[in-house]
Amino acid sequence: MLHPTTFWFLRHGETDWNAQGLSQGRTDIPLNHVGEAQAARAARTIQPIGIASISASPLVRARRTAEVTAELLGLPVTLDPDLAEVNFGVQEGLPMGDWYDDWIAGDYTPEGGETFAGLRDRAVRGVNRALARPGPVLVVAHGALFRALRQAAGLEANVRTPNALPLLMAPPEAGTTAWRITPALLAAEA
Repeated sequence: MLHPTTFWFLRHGETDWNAQGLSQGRTDIPLNHVGEAQAARAARTIQPIGIASISASPLVRARRTAEVTAELLGLPVTLDPDLAEVNFGVQEGLPMGDWYDDWIAGDYTPEGGETFAGLRDRAVRGVNRALARPGPVLVVAHGALFRALRQAAGLEANVRTPNALPLLMAPPEAGTTAWRITPALLAAEA
């Protein structure tokens, strides 16, 4: 269960495999030039928020996105292997396909891959560890991992998360069970 603490989530910037619609998983693909620009834009968006701690996946695309923000804010980045992207096994490097819905439903796991339930449990552990640090906390990770967090937060899981869009994650209000997700620009206006 996610600790009921507000935090910020940032999916890494774009990679060439993102642009081509390929499953990345644990394959360590770097940001492309668009992803680098997205990371810089996200850092500028996050700057006035007052982030106190940054936790990130150790995979280069997320780590680099976190480092761009950390450099601007003068903060260190804590790398957590529980925030790494899912292992997609034999599906890595292949186009995303119909198998993805079955994987989220728990009806299929790619050979050599990780179950969606396993990813969800690992993601919650990683985020909860990050939330034990001084806040506000920024978690920088991956798209499939965020789908797992959405499910843990009582939300529909299979929703695509844009690259490098800071999202405010707020715990359920009294009388509700689902977390609220607000993009940074809307959160700033509220």
